[in-house]
Amino acid sequence: MKSKRLRKLLFLITCILVVAVGGIIFWMSRSYDYKSIAAMALKSNDSIKVTDDNFIVFTPENKTPTKGFVFYPGAKVEAEAYSPLCKKIAEAGYKVVIVKMPLNFAIFSPDKADEVINLYSDIDEWAIGGHSLGGVMASKYASNQEKIKGIVLYASYPEGDELEGVDKKVLSIWGNNDGVADLNKVKGAKLPKDAEFVEIEGGNHAQFGDYGVQSGDSKATIGNEEQMDIAAKKTIEMLNRL
Repeated sequence: MKSKRLRKLLFLITCILVVAVGGIIFWMSRSYDYKSIAAMALKSNDSIKVTDDNFIVFTPENKTPTKGFVFYPGAKVEAEAYSPLCKKIAEAGYKVVIVKMPLNFAIFSPDKADEVINLYSDIDEWAIGGHSLGGVMASKYASNQEKIKGIVLYASYPEGDELEGVDKKVLSIWGNNDGVADLNKVKGAKLPKDAEFVEIEGGNHAQFGDYGVQSGDSKATIGNEEQMDIAAKKTIEMLNRL
């Protein structure tokens, strides 16, 4: 009798675990898809060649880039959504690579930038950036990588003090209407003394990409493209100083 009850209990526990795991996988798989501005940015033009395979790569056509920028997407956001921002950065003469993450979570592959750096050995200097959770993972990766000379945090902050004493350029940029990130942690992040902090007046969390309204976010009072223009400009200024 006891063994029969035990089997029933184990079966019940197994069912609960299966349902729980299935629910988690379902939640993680429901990502924010990219919108029309991003779709346009994924097309090559006279100045930028765009390739979309293992990575989304933006390569200047009018010069041979010697500096590169790796981008880690935010959690549950399709990598393509960041194409407008990254294409604008590439137009300044940089090779820019958006990394596609497993289930759209950078936490599952924080060292993915290794593949990019190894693939493009012609690039002399690299910087890395990331949005939200992508920025957290980019910080962790960059903290002990000599090849990474600069870090850009978009509505993000390092998990601990891993960037506090690094000899790298660091830019932290966010929107003052961000309803998702903890802005106290963003502004109080432990970064190098010469780190640059930039607040975008009217910007929010989601408008660093083009994927629509994000759950929990506040409404922006500036346009999507305006926020990405400001973010790209500040990023380019930092990259120019490397």
